[in-house]
Amino acid sequence: MRRYLLAALTLALAATSFPAESVAQSRSQTPEGRSEQASDRRQRQTEWGDRQAPLPQLRNAGPCPYVKVLYDAGRYVEFAGGQEASAAVGYSGEIQGISSGCSYEDEEPISVVMELLFELGRGPTAQGSQKTYRYWVAVTKRNDAVIAKEYFDLPVTFSPGQDRTYVRQMVEGIVIPRAQLTTSGANFEVLVGFDVTPEMAAFNREGKRFRIDVGTDVAAGTAQTNP
Repeated sequence: MRRYLLAALTLALAATSFPAESVAQSRSQTPEGRSEQASDRRQRQTEWGDRQAPLPQLRNAGPCPYVKVLYDAGRYVEFAGGQEASAAVGYSGEIQGISSGCSYEDEEPISVVMELLFELGRGPTAQGSQKTYRYWVAVTKRNDAVIAKEYFDLPVTFSPGQDRTYVRQMVEGIVIPRAQLTTSGANFEVLVGFDVTPEMAAFNREGKRFRIDVGTDVAAGTAQTNP
């Protein structure tokens, strides 16, 4: 499906799910342990090494716009009763990464494509197996005003017993008009974030976080601050 935002933003997106399994973090340094560690690395590369498909090779006459996740909106964490504890976590999510490319030359507008990788979780207080997350994409003048912004729904269904899943979104056709031939992509930013409440934004801003699968094996406690 393709959406158009007049004179600023055009978006089309499609979602696919990513499997996820945990990988051992440490091994013995004996020869057997080193062999097992190498085996783990190979398996991890198989499972995680191609989480993001390569983007099309696009031609451009200058720098691409800066594409990044807004820190305050990069994670989504619901808390039952407003209690910041692992036992109170409902649905959660994190934008794990972005790949992007752009194309423009002569007097053409700047065309941007990007691929978003979401990690989404279901905590102990989540109700049901379905959740529709909401996120937005905005085009701004660099360090200045928003030119255009649009919101999108991301419906997710968790399988029985599943506490997390990966979803990839390909966003194509972001079109940024150029005032003149010498206007480069470096004058613009493309920002992405979850639609969060003021409380969620403050939680993120303070550097607090829980693992996406916090409900499965983390005891109740207060939020941990990033090191």
